[in-house]
Amino acid sequence: MKKIILSLFLAVCAFTMASAQKFALVDMDYILRNVPAYEMANEQLNQASQRWEKEVNQLSQQAENMYKNYQSEMVFLTDDQKKKREEEIVTKEKQVTDTRYKYFGPEGELFKMRQSLMKPIQEDVYNAVKAVAEEKGYQTIFDRASSQSIVFASPRIDVSNEVLAKLGYSK
Repeated sequence: MKKIILSLFLAVCAFTMASAQKFALVDMDYILRNVPAYEMANEQLNQASQRWEKEVNQLSQQAENMYKNYQSEMVFLTDDQKKKREEEIVTKEKQVTDTRYKYFGPEGELFKMRQSLMKPIQEDVYNAVKAVAEEKGYQTIFDRASSQSIVFASPRIDVSNEVLAKLGYSK
C-alpha cells in the first residue's frame, strides 16, 4: 500500500514539474540575417578569404609552372641542375602548403579573424536570448535552425523577434 501511494505521489510530482517547465524556440539563422553587423562581418570574412585564396592559387600556379618547365627541360639538364630545380620546386610547394595553413589552418588568420568579428555578435545574441528567457521565465530555449529533430513547432513559442527587439532590431 505504501509503495502504491509513494509511486502515485512521485508520478503526480513528476507530472507537475514537467508541465511547469516553459520552453521556447529561436531561429538563429533568422536572427543573424537581421543583424547588420553580422552581415558586414561575413562580407569582410568573404573578402579576406577570397584574397588569401587568390594568393595561395598564385603560389600553387607558380609551383606547377616550375614543375612543367622542369619536365620539359629535364633532358637538357645536368644532374646537379636537376637536383637544384627539384629542390626549388619542393621549396615552392612547401611555401604553398605553409601559406595555405597560415591563412586557412585551425589557428590561421581566417579563424582568428572570424573569432574577432563574430564572437562579440554571438555574445550579444546570447545575452539577448538569456534576457528574454529570464523575463519570460523560460527554462530552455532551443535553436530551431540547428536542431534537425524538430519536425514541427508552433509559431507561438518562437521568440526570435523578441530577441531581435532586445538587440535593438525590431521586426
